[in-house]
Amino acid sequence: MLKRRGWSPIALEYSTEGAEVAAERGLDVIRADARALPLPNASLDLVVAFDVLEHIDEDHAAAGEIHRTLRPGGSALIAVPCDMRLWSAHDVAVGHVRRYTRESLAAVVAKAGLVIDELWSWNVLLRPVAAWRRRKSTGSDLDELPAVVNLGLTAIITAERYLPVKSLPGVSLMLRAHRPVR
Repeated sequence: MLKRRGWSPIALEYSTEGAEVAAERGLDVIRADARALPLPNASLDLVVAFDVLEHIDEDHAAAGEIHRTLRPGGSALIAVPCDMRLWSAHDVAVGHVRRYTRESLAAVVAKAGLVIDELWSWNVLLRPVAAWRRRKSTGSDLDELPAVVNLGLTAIITAERYLPVKSLPGVSLMLRAHRPVR
């Protein structure tokens, strides 16, 4: 999507498999650890870290690297799973070390020196289904879904964009922040 909008994205991947998937999708890929990005200071306009921080014990170090590599005024978009009450075998299977609250995510991002512009819940309407499925799961539930089910889920997520539910509990938290201009 970023390429289609004129950006020059670079994927950062820790795992070989993830790097291969990104390369197959036509992205330039750097294999590295998010706690020590091999990029110059203030070299990025935008950092997108979707489903990254929850995998890292030292999430504060990764957030610090986001701050370090963003140019002043640059933006970060971060998504993480929320609410430890949703913790399940799925989280263990996919290597999560935590789920966040609004407060814990905001604290990590603010401590890194980023200014939070917006913090909201995502996947609110599907939370009951996700909670039920996670209680029943014995491992990762990232299975390929039938097309008709995927279409239905897409419709629900699309509807959520237009409903006033961002402050209600969801499955994930989304955050938009920026590096201050000093």
